[in-house]
Amino acid sequence: MAAKWLTAKQTKFTAYAVVYIAIVLAVLGVANFLANRHTKSWDLTANKRFSLSDQTLKIVNNLQQDVKITYFDKSSQFSGVGGAKDLLDRYDALSTKLSVDYVDPDKKPQLAKQAGVRSYGTTFVQVGDRKEEAKSVTEEEITGALIRAMKGGQRTACLVQGSGEHTFDDTGRSGYSNFKDQLERNNYKTQTISLLQKAEVPKECTLVIVGGPRRDYLQPQVDALKNYVEGGGRALIMLDPPVKFKGDEVDENAALANLLASWGVIVNKDLVLDTSGIGQIFGLSEAVPLVTTYESHAIVREMKETATAFPLARSIDTKTFDKGSVEKLFSTSGNAFATTNLAGGEVRLDPGKDKKGPFTLGVAGTYNTGKDKLQGRFVVVGSSGWVANNIFRFNGNRDLAINMMNWLTSDEDLISIRPKEPEDRRLSLNVRQMRVLFFACVLGLPLMIVAAGLSVWWKRR
Repeated sequence: MAAKWLTAKQTKFTAYAVVYIAIVLAVLGVANFLANRHTKSWDLTANKRFSLSDQTLKIVNNLQQDVKITYFDKSSQFSGVGGAKDLLDRYDALSTKLSVDYVDPDKKPQLAKQAGVRSYGTTFVQVGDRKEEAKSVTEEEITGALIRAMKGGQRTACLVQGSGEHTFDDTGRSGYSNFKDQLERNNYKTQTISLLQKAEVPKECTLVIVGGPRRDYLQPQVDALKNYVEGGGRALIMLDPPVKFKGDEVDENAALANLLASWGVIVNKDLVLDTSGIGQIFGLSEAVPLVTTYESHAIVREMKETATAFPLARSIDTKTFDKGSVEKLFSTSGNAFATTNLAGGEVRLDPGKDKKGPFTLGVAGTYNTGKDKLQGRFVVVGSSGWVANNIFRFNGNRDLAINMMNWLTSDEDLISIRPKEPEDRRLSLNVRQMRVLFFACVLGLPLMIVAAGLSVWWKRR
């Protein structure tokens, strides 16, 4: 009787175990199936290293035609956290209109030869009949190649030279070489022009950039810019305050200022100082106003809560004019002051005399040419140093610059926040900290384990 009872009980437990195992396997199977069909991940890193940028999300989610990304490399290099496949799979999961193919050129040499692959790690982005190569397997390069393939045609950004402006070829702290590189990554061709040699903007220029002239523009130069914008052209004009520091003088550029006034933009003869103290957190001085207040214009609509910095900036006012309109873009905090004492060797704040902020530092405007679907556009900023090499990659400066370019060329669909560079989060230790770490980990922990073992042995002895 007891044997039958035990047998029945064992059979019952066996049946329960089988059922439980079957349920667990079924749940795991369903979970695995759903995981393969619907991928979802959470990026908890401080700098969102494993998340795609707003720009990439915006472009891919709004695709109107199929996009194919092809990555050529050894099969052994496809997998791995932080590798090419990890990044490209994030693109693949965004839209059904985008697909990613992984090709081993050694196993399929005919495809590699047909695509013109010369090295491992080559990535092509194809939209319709257009194919662009990404220079590296990074989000910035892949999204840049996607933009070039989508937009087609070359946009040419022409930088005016000849009156002490910043230059594209200058790799020093005040040069525009980083700005140039970023423009070229975003489907812009760059070149320099001189309005002194010929007072006319070349026809190949999609837009013109005036980058902080130190000397006065002559009237023919100003007239060339006037005719260009009022004829439907696009221009970014960055004009520094007319400081008279020792060894660092900037002319007033009255003729250019008068042209801007005719477009509803008043560039004041002052220097804006930020006394809020917030900039000092980022290592900036009072002469580099920090901006966190933006208007609703398309250029800055995506810039909320993104700081930008403007070295040696002048304030800007706006007024109405008959042929178009002008809108404010961004302003300083209320703790800023504008001093008109620009001739001293050292700028000193006089709260009793100097005007208190907030101050507008950038505006955007349009000019009605009177012709159908032909509109002039211009952006004016009271600083030219904010896109210089030494500060171009500060927080939102790069995004703001390219947003201005895209608005000027009527590519509003590309306006967004771009991929951020990987943050350097290395751990730096001094000699004392290294010594403590060595004794604690290399000597301390092993000795503690040995001591614990001896203690147990002694008690059981």
